[in-house]
Amino acid sequence: MKSVEIKPDIHWIGAIDWAIRDFHGYVTPDGTTYNNYLIMDEQITLVDTVKDDFAWITIDNIKHLTDPSKIANIVINHIEPDHASGLDKVMSLMPDVNIYISEKGKKGLERVFDTSKWKFNVVKTGDILNTGKYNLLFLETPMLHWPDSMMTYVKEAKLLISQDAFGQHLATASRFDDEFMECSSMAKLDDAVVDYYANILMPFGNLIEKKIADVQALGLEIDMIAPDHGVIWRKGAGEILQRYLDLAGGKADLSVSIIYDTMWHSTERMTLPIMEGIKDEGVGCNVIKLRATPMNVAIKEFWKSRGCLIGSPTLNNMLYPSVAEFLYHLRGLRPKNRIAGAFGSYGWGGGAVRAAYEELNKMKLKTYEPGVQVIYKPSKEDELSCYEFGKEFARKVKDYHKNFK
Repeated sequence: MKSVEIKPDIHWIGAIDWAIRDFHGYVTPDGTTYNNYLIMDEQITLVDTVKDDFAWITIDNIKHLTDPSKIANIVINHIEPDHASGLDKVMSLMPDVNIYISEKGKKGLERVFDTSKWKFNVVKTGDILNTGKYNLLFLETPMLHWPDSMMTYVKEAKLLISQDAFGQHLATASRFDDEFMECSSMAKLDDAVVDYYANILMPFGNLIEKKIADVQALGLEIDMIAPDHGVIWRKGAGEILQRYLDLAGGKADLSVSIIYDTMWHSTERMTLPIMEGIKDEGVGCNVIKLRATPMNVAIKEFWKSRGCLIGSPTLNNMLYPSVAEFLYHLRGLRPKNRIAGAFGSYGWGGGAVRAAYEELNKMKLKTYEPGVQVIYKPSKEDELSCYEFGKEFARKVKDYHKNFK
């Protein structure tokens, strides 16, 4: 796709990956984009590169705007391979270019490429690169979401080039948020934002709040945010900043996600009366079977709801493998401000429900205990117990939710 001017003399020159469905471990049903930007100023400056497979596209886009050898500077905001693995191909066309990068970014690139002849300029928060009419201010954002991460603010354009923050995995011909909403919907775009945040940035909520506060303290005027994935926030820059503050603060819907798996359908049958109890208490409910749902979708649905119930049959006195995998993955994301409980079925001896609570307590989530268990197939009495468990859990969710209004 050809380049797009997003601000005067600042061009998107990235690539659209329509086909990717597995992105470092989770499903991307809508593909993604690899965004990078070329500033056509007195000192022509490239901000970020792209994934190695797509380097030829960004090089072609550069050539339509300028001779690559005329580029004076490259800013590397983030060295993850989806942004920097094409760097050596780009560098081969501009061997004398100056590279602006964080200290940890430089050390990371030295582990991947032969950088002995590259001209590094290590920068930190507050450093400025003047390219002519534009001044580029660097903002270090370590662990958002890698140690090397930083952002670049183009002062005169009121443009924040935000690397992975504020991104979405969407392959789309629309370059801007307002264009995307004209051909799709705000709901789809917001769902992509939440999916991206929940699976990548959930552990860093406190850091996100601090970094946004730092940006506000600097008095930076921002009317456009250009991430390295997905659409550029042309109309909704203020809204996406607030959305991230909400996500970082643990904002959630007044709803319950029932996330479960089943062996001989006994645990699955329990979900129905539990869901009815939740619904009859006036709380929304979503039921997710793990083996029928991509992991990142289950994580996203967990994050959207204030409450979560984990359902698992007992296998060898332990959690069912798919449920164990989900809880292990969730623990690494360090969720907060959620209330959770557990239920399940067993034949010879229990263990799954106890193990689920052990995992939930390791995450330091608020829990509603004890859970509910049935032996073999749920009886009518068991179904009533499940219904009452759902109602009582919904009451607890409503009480807990009041703390976040």
